[in-house]
Amino acid sequence: MVASLCLSLAAAAAALAAALLSPPLAAAQGEACPAAVPRRGAWMSVASFGGVGDGRTLNTAAFARAVARIERRRARGGTLLYVPPGVWLTGPFNLTSHMTLFLARGAVIRATQVQYRQLSCQAMAMSFFYLQSSHLDISCRAFVDQDTSSWPLIDPLPSYGRGRELPGGRYMSLIHGDGLQDVFITGENGTIDGQGSVWWDMWKKRTLPFTRPHLLELISSTDVIISNVVFQDSPFWNIHPVYCSNVIITNVTVLAPHDSPNTDGIDPDSSSNVCIEDSYISTGDDLISIKSGWDEYGIAFGRPSSGITIRRITGSGPFAGFAVGSETSGGVENIHVEHLNFFGMGVGIHVKTNSGRGGFIRNITVSEVTLNGARYGLRIAGDVGGHPDASYNPSMLPAVDGVTIKNVWGQNIRQAGLIRGIRDSVFSRICLSNVKLYGGDSVGPWKCRAVSGGALDVEPSPCAELTSTSGMSFCTN
Repeated sequence: MVASLCLSLAAAAAALAAALLSPPLAAAQGEACPAAVPRRGAWMSVASFGGVGDGRTLNTAAFARAVARIERRRARGGTLLYVPPGVWLTGPFNLTSHMTLFLARGAVIRATQVQYRQLSCQAMAMSFFYLQSSHLDISCRAFVDQDTSSWPLIDPLPSYGRGRELPGGRYMSLIHGDGLQDVFITGENGTIDGQGSVWWDMWKKRTLPFTRPHLLELISSTDVIISNVVFQDSPFWNIHPVYCSNVIITNVTVLAPHDSPNTDGIDPDSSSNVCIEDSYISTGDDLISIKSGWDEYGIAFGRPSSGITIRRITGSGPFAGFAVGSETSGGVENIHVEHLNFFGMGVGIHVKTNSGRGGFIRNITVSEVTLNGARYGLRIAGDVGGHPDASYNPSMLPAVDGVTIKNVWGQNIRQAGLIRGIRDSVFSRICLSNVKLYGGDSVGPWKCRAVSGGALDVEPSPCAELTSTSGMSFCTN
């Protein structure tokens, strides 16, 4: 038995080495992120630390022991943690620097399910829910509650000031890292499954005590590659790099039902030098949304999202295919997006902010977009999104300048678009070029206010605010 185990581990190691030494697949179209995952100096399997991939055994401690061993060992070139085929049930765990989390084909890292529990009237009276939530039925009877004790609470992000959904802390993401360098999450299209349905149900019933966990969150980390992995059924946002730099996300699949609340696909947040490409996303909210903090907290933290490239993304969902915001208080700038293919969308492209956000959105270019079915082809709006608390300053107005949308073709579009600035902060240098949006019998017209810019070769005819032919060099370059 020991001999056969050694042979199987040796075979896995050989296959793994071959996979890691293989050159990355060439992109189907245009340039590609430099996403070759380097070979690590050492490797180990989560099974060697007591992990069992039977879908029933809880492996939180096994993952923690493996990561702790990597951290202590400090192998030259880093260490690869191998997750073999099987279903690896686990609670949240942290990564460490100089490591690769490698999911074999057929490997599933599955979040432990939030458990239901029956509470007595006395327990109900002592519960956080009863004390803090006015929307609950306060009659004294036993009721069913959800036990989230296996999910640690962590501090809110400083650029948000509180949990994104509720005041106070927030639940730790299933896979988490803070202050890391040289981290890769990759494999042979294994799956990271958040089992989010119970969390979605709590959200719908308003019984959440704190903000739901992400599937993957990396904070203040650099030199990150996420590739060749399936992310599935996140409780909240799926992939959230925040305060990060030098991040590549390529060849990933992100899936959640279209009625799952707030299951954004990929949300780079106050991060720089990010490349997202060659991925399929179908979720219940924005497929990709660039963020940078929330109102007064984001303004004070002051870290923009910048230098982000997004290309060759396909997907579907009830909200936006590509979005900026609405949390943009630290600023968003120098964003290049191209070769998007969306179908069955709420909005094809959505740039969103609000009074009280402050910050800026500037130098955004989106091109080569195909839409098949959307309520709106394009929305650029200054009245989207709520506020963290009553301390926000409504006079802190965002500046939106230099947004170019070009080479867009859409069919089955209900309304061409809405571009609605803020009266005291006109959205400027908005450029539409070669934008053709078609519907059934007709497409609803463009609607604009508090905006200036230009439009060239746009169907249906653009709004008057964008038809000026003077000073159009920003739109023709």
